[in-house]
Amino acid sequence: MTTYVISVPGTFTAGAEAGTRSRLARALRPADPHGTRLGDAEDLDVLSVNEDNTFTLRLTVDADTGPHAEEEARRLADSALRDAGLDERSAPLGPAVITGIDSEIR
Repeated sequence: MTTYVISVPGTFTAGAEAGTRSRLARALRPADPHGTRLGDAEDLDVLSVNEDNTFTLRLTVDADTGPHAEEEARRLADSALRDAGLDERSAPLGPAVITGIDSEIR
């Protein structure tokens, strides 16, 4: 099993208030990349939001293969968005991409 850091881009189509962003970050906390050497060294936040309402979710996923890691990250992202009260129309996601591999959790 390998630990992957996966980035999932998206857009808040109607913006997202601070409370919504906080709920989303809390829902993603178990997959926070700060739990890996890579995430800690790179200071990767689980949620980054740009001024144009685009965002990136950076998630830590344990999987046997890269494609499985990307699928799991997408599933985690979809679930967290729903938990924060968002759906695929209010926060559409782009393709999940492997941005790092870290096999040692601290």
